Amino acid sequence: MTDAFDFTGKKVLVTGGSRGLGNAMVKAFAARGADVVIASRKLENCRNVAREVEAMGRRALALACNVVSWSDLDRLAEAAWSGMGGIDILVNNAGSSPLAPSSLETSEDLFDKIVALNFKGPFRLSAQLGSRMAAGRGGAIINISSVGAIRPRPSIAPYAGAKAALNALTTAMGFEYAPKVRVNGIMPGRFLTDVSRAWDEEQRKNRTAALQRSGRPEEIVTAALYLASDASSFTTGSVLQVDGGIA
Repeated sequence: MTDAFDFTGKKVLVTGGSRGLGNAMVKAFAARGADVVIASRKLENCRNVAREVEAMGRRALALACNVVSWSDLDRLAEAAWSGMGGIDILVNNAGSSPLAPSSLETSEDLFDKIVALNFKGPFRLSAQLGSRMAAGRGGAIINISSVGAIRPRPSIAPYAGAKAALNALTTAMGFEYAPKVRVNGIMPGRFLTDVSRAWDEEQRKNRTAALQRSGRPEEIVTAALYLASDASSFTTGSVLQVDGGIA
């Protein structure tokens, strides 16, 4: 039986790939044979990760991109596609969940930035690369959503709404780019990434989850590998919860 998670020869693009969950997924794909494009706003951070990937014996391409910018995303799609000779797997991971004191006190600027980062960006990049995949050898798109999309709270209302929209996009594009491209999503719960360093002890423990703890970055990796691989060849338009069991 062949290794279902062998990505030798595959080309993967991960947005927000220089840190946190994105960084964990970059390393996981590279460790299993993939060449990787690392994209984020800060080019030097991407280059640092690219050097680590190259030390693993894989090709790496570091590209700066602000995913709220339509033109930046168009340039990213073109540079990644031409630089790697195509993209087989896109992971829309870049996102942010800034808190607001109340809905009334949420500024228009903050609202627009949250929606642009968490929904508009993945929409445009998926359209750019999904259409190319569908016209070529096919591929897989993975949207990193949030359990907040189905468990919204007042302090993250715009973020929860944007991630709910991303879930809807996952289903819509699953139809649009089928049968050659599969589009799926992951809804993470609370994970111990660099962002969690600012959390207090109770937040880190995450006692409201059924598993009574927060996730480790490597614990999202297998979900991403599964959805990117032929092991999930009959799965599209689905969104998988990886949240430790949040009621």
